[in-house]
Amino acid sequence: MSLEGIKQVTETEEMTQQRKAEAMAQAKKTVSDARQAGEEALAAARAEAEAQVKGFMKEAEKKASKHSEKVIEETRRSCDALRQSAEGRMADAAALIVRRVVNV
Repeated sequence: MSLEGIKQVTETEEMTQQRKAEAMAQAKKTVSDARQAGEEALAAARAEAEAQVKGFMKEAEKKASKHSEKVIEETRRSCDALRQSAEGRMADAAALIVRRVVNV
């Protein structure tokens, strides 16, 4: 093999090594870019999910508040009805107690 042939083979090997190194660098950059894009997408999805959770929590709190107010109102009505019923029978109860105490 001539000196020119050896030189050409050496240059071809060097170019091949250089292309291989460039390809490796490009592959690493592609992986890095993909990882970064994935992390950004994950962060965006997480932020969106957190916003949805906050919305769901607000809605649940509103529903719970309305339900609580309804239960409180029903309880108040029930207590008022019981109080009125008891007040209506108070005179009879007092008369019964007086009869029993006086007759004793």
